[in-house]
Amino acid sequence: MTPKALLFDLNGTIIDDMTYHTKAWLDLFNNELGANLTWEDVKKEMYGKNPEVLVRVFGPNRFTQTEMDTLSIEKEKKYQQEFLPYLKLIPGLHELLESAYQKNIPMAIGSAAIPFNIDFVLDNLNIRHYFKVIVSADDVKMSKPDPETFLNAAELLQVDPSDCIVFEDTPKGAETAFNAGMKCIVLTTTHQKEEFAYLNNILNFSPDYDDAFFKTLLT
Repeated sequence: MTPKALLFDLNGTIIDDMTYHTKAWLDLFNNELGANLTWEDVKKEMYGKNPEVLVRVFGPNRFTQTEMDTLSIEKEKKYQQEFLPYLKLIPGLHELLESAYQKNIPMAIGSAAIPFNIDFVLDNLNIRHYFKVIVSADDVKMSKPDPETFLNAAELLQVDPSDCIVFEDTPKGAETAFNAGMKCIVLTTTHQKEEFAYLNNILNFSPDYDDAFFKTLLT
């Protein structure tokens, strides 16, 4: 299919930063909140909104909403400070964005990230102009794998969901695309191909955007 719109997750899909998110969470959980979690323990919980991550790890009664909001910003400041020197687009992505832009194929970001982190990426990399629509954690009631994020993006772009292609890096993200009735391309920056075996909406797996697959995607 030649897509009529491209919907991008942010972390692990536009930038290869999930290691830094995991490290920031691990530091917060173990060194400040007294948990005793492994790297793999943290990695498997990293989907959805930040307060949802905190609830999954510590239960529903540990923190107030205000406390979770404060911890969320603290975690993101840790992440941004450490990742900023390495902030760059995944190889080959700039060419894909520019090609879609020149062909007037609308693009959106659909992410569980808060605007604080989305702005960090878009403004530091000067790529905001490529995206007509941004759907963040603050814009939805239901987090991934609920399809609300991608369905809202498609509606705002005025494109039928079946004509959209989603770019994701996690099984939960690809499942979100499936639940929205959308095909998905997976960047294997965070998870391995085998972890997506239960899904049948995956068009391609690739470590970056230099793969030959992307040369014909928009033709």
